[in-house]
Amino acid sequence: MSVPKTWRGEKYRYRLEAVKCTGCGKTYMPARAVCPECGSRDFEDIKLPAEGKIVTYSMVHVGPAQMQFEVPYAVAIIELENGLRLTTQIVDTQNKELKIGQKVRMVFRKIQEDGKTGVIGYGYKAMLAE
Repeated sequence: MSVPKTWRGEKYRYRLEAVKCTGCGKTYMPARAVCPECGSRDFEDIKLPAEGKIVTYSMVHVGPAQMQFEVPYAVAIIELENGLRLTTQIVDTQNKELKIGQKVRMVFRKIQEDGKTGVIGYGYKAMLAE
């Protein structure tokens, strides 16, 4: 990942935040320059709820090389309490326990190591709520 791209996305990468259009109220993650709904260029930053539920999920049995030690793992579409949907990995659970509609909470975890220097990139994942 390039340094400029990393720098621009840092705000949203390390906090569970999105932008809300001040014109129509639609929420976007990642941020947009122009609202596709109403054409407004005015947005406000909002903190997203950390809780949600599993809408659907899929088990990955053959993943990319950097995740070979994690297979099988689940990737799910999570609907947050405000209605925004995110695609993310579900962690810290036995995959056979997963059910559509289960409550989850968002957590930050290691996503990848980048380049020869091994720069660690973090991002959000979901885990079952207690």
